[in-house]
Amino acid sequence: MLALLAPFTIGVLITDEWGSYTRELPKEKHLTGTIFTQRIERNNLTLRTRIKRLARKTICSSRFVELH
Repeated sequence: MLALLAPFTIGVLITDEWGSYTRELPKEKHLTGTIFTQRIERNNLTLRTRIKRLARKTICSSRFVELH
C-alpha cells in the first residue's frame, strides 16, 4: 500500500485503532482515533446515499394520487 501512495505527497494517514495499521504505517505520519475518522466516515455515508439516490429509477412515486 505504501508503494502505491509513494507518488503522492501525503502528510498524514488517519485510521482507526486497528493493530495492522499501527504495525505497517510510519509512526510520524499516522494518526488514530474516532475524532479523526468521523468526518471521513460521514463523507462515505453521504456519498453512498447520493449514489443510491441517483441509481433509483423513480425519484418520488406513490400509488395514491392524493399524495401528489
